[in-house]
Amino acid sequence: MKVVLEVTFKMGGVSYRGHRWEDDALVFEFERLGDAFIQVLSDRKVEAEVEGAPAKVLVELRTNEGGKVFEAFERDGVYLAAEP
Repeated sequence: MKVVLEVTFKMGGVSYRGHRWEDDALVFEFERLGDAFIQVLSDRKVEAEVEGAPAKVLVELRTNEGGKVFEAFERDGVYLAAEP
């Protein structure tokens, strides 16, 4: 099954690192490391071919300050998320 995620980040400089399963949740991994980033909304769209439907989809963003994890919601077959 193909899972499509569209996520909006508060700043640029975000790199996609892959995905992993945590129990029945599919976690998409991103990172924003460095000292200075442009203060503009940044959209990313990624796709993952996985076996089975996830119970939920999470976005993990690693930064110099630690990181954030937030949940995506599904609309018309696409998972959507925005950095809080």
